[in-house]
Parts: sequence; structure tokens; C-alpha cells
Amino acid sequence: MQEYFKSKIRNVPDFPKKGIIFRDITTLLQDAGAFQKMGEMLYKISRDRGINKVVGIDSRGFIYGGYLANRLDAGLVLIRKSGKLPSETIKQTYQLEYGTDTLEIHKDAILPGEKVLIHDDLLATGGTAKAACELIEKVGGIVDHVSFMIELSFLNGREKFNGYQIHSAVQYDLE
Repeated sequence: MQEYFKSKIRNVPDFPKKGIIFRDITTLLQDAGAFQKMGEMLYKISRDRGINKVVGIDSRGFIYGGYLANRLDAGLVLIRKSGKLPSETIKQTYQLEYGTDTLEIHKDAILPGEKVLIHDDLLATGGTAKAACELIEKVGGIVDHVSFMIELSFLNGREKFNGYQIHSAVQYDLE
């Protein structure tokens, strides 16, 4: 199945800068069959785990975050970049390659003890998703696992997640 998904993901060389191969999921998303198959693969990983809330990370994590929340009969929570949520939030700042960024969640989005699935489109260095785990725990949620459509395994982002279960549908090694 991994090769099927790779055939649906467009490789864009030298984007956003020379030497990088950008994995463009828009070609997978526009193919109805591939979209459904990816959703079902992610769902199979997450079903029967008693998930109360699915957290989608800004912004491509919203796509399958919503799909998974629907299939799992769970609530959907959005983690956004700073300044995008309208009510009281909790913030988590994390390190980027050059500088920092901040994510936010509504303070009342997750109840203490709720089991949470975090979803994002891509695991690269892991900073964003790790910050999301920390936000969930700050508001009292329990991170059950983190899922990704794509993992760039050569960047070793998985190493940031000691104690967390990580699942990815497609892995790319350095090519």
C-alpha cells in the first residue's frame, strides 16, 4: 500500500529551496480513491482505542483530523498557529531550525483524562507534533498516539517522541 500512496504523492524537486524534494499531498487528496484509502488506513490504526478527541495540527492536519474524528465518533480539536483561535488559549513555543514558533489550543477544548489522537500530514524533525503533545498534556488530555500521512525517516523526527506511539502511512528514506 505504501508504494500505491507514493505513486499518488507528487515529488517537487528544489522546493522550497534547492536540494529539497517536497512531498506534495495535493495530488493524493484530489484523487477520490486515494483520499479514501489513506483515510481508511489512518482509521484502522486508530479504531478500537477509545479516542475521545482527534487533534488536527494547523493546517494540513485538519484534513484527515476531521475525517478521523468523524470515523472514530470523536470530537475534533484544532491546534493553530499563534493568534488564530478566538477564545482563551494555552500556548506552546517550540524550536525551529532557525528560530521558534508557537502553537495554541483552546483552553477548554480537551477535558482532563480524555484520550487524544494527534494527526498531522508530515513528520519531519518532529518539533510541531511534539509541541502539540505538550499542549494536550498541559490541558489534561492523554496522548494515545500520533499519526502522520508521511514520515521523512531520514530526519529522525521519531526520536523526539520517547513514550509516545507514532504511526505513519508512508515513509521516505533519503533518496
